[in-house]
Amino acid sequence: MRSMNLLIDASLPLLVDCRLLFSYKKETLYANHLNKMNPILRSIHDFISLLYPKLCLACSDNLPPFDELICLKCQYQLPKTGYHLTKENPFTEKFWGRVPIQTGASMYYFTVGSRMQQLIHQLKYEHKPEIGYKLGKLYGLQLKKQPHFQHIDAVVPVPLHPKKRHIRGYNQAEAFGDGLAEGLEVSHYPNALYRKVFTETQTKKSREERLENVFQAFAVAQADRLKGQHILLVDDVLTTGATLEACATKILEIEGAKVSLATIAIASD
Repeated sequence: MRSMNLLIDASLPLLVDCRLLFSYKKETLYANHLNKMNPILRSIHDFISLLYPKLCLACSDNLPPFDELICLKCQYQLPKTGYHLTKENPFTEKFWGRVPIQTGASMYYFTVGSRMQQLIHQLKYEHKPEIGYKLGKLYGLQLKKQPHFQHIDAVVPVPLHPKKRHIRGYNQAEAFGDGLAEGLEVSHYPNALYRKVFTETQTKKSREERLENVFQAFAVAQADRLKGQHILLVDDVLTTGATLEACATKILEIEGAKVSLATIAIASD
């Protein structure tokens, strides 16, 4: 079986999680179903799979029918940070002396040319918001188990300017936040913040340039909802942290509000 070969190749028989084992069971059942299928139906199935293959969005390999977006190998091998396991970690260190957050974490490491870059590219530019939702829900279930994330009241995504949202069709941070809120079983306020200034791209700017570019770009639209709440502010990738810092600063101006942060990935130094 394909997934069993992946487990053996990766030498993970003792470390693989229950989710992967369940996926392997589903693959076995599916293989048995194909073996019993009428030869004509089997030929039609194979022909359709050849014309319209399902590809992993991280590595572009063919997906088994039971995998929705990301193959089992990528699900295991994507570079997890483990930052959520401790309240203080390399993610939170980036904000020391900048903005008083409660805790923070990124799900994965981001490096140029990596599978994670491929996923983020698909999420942001290839109209695949379902990637953000899937990863958000998975991470929300993980965060829910940690004491320092158990008192989150609501998830708020970093907003896009309406012009950029119209061009893209969605906000990738909102998709991630939607999944996180479901996993954490808390409210999701996608419109609590808004971007009032259409800023230039941040990709090639320094931390100081990013701060100057974004600090006056955001405003609170739903202050009453956030009053006295512990907000999990979320974005796709943490680079310099300027955007998250600017948004967190606005939330902390609300009476009684506290802020924690989460992103899909963190850029490697």
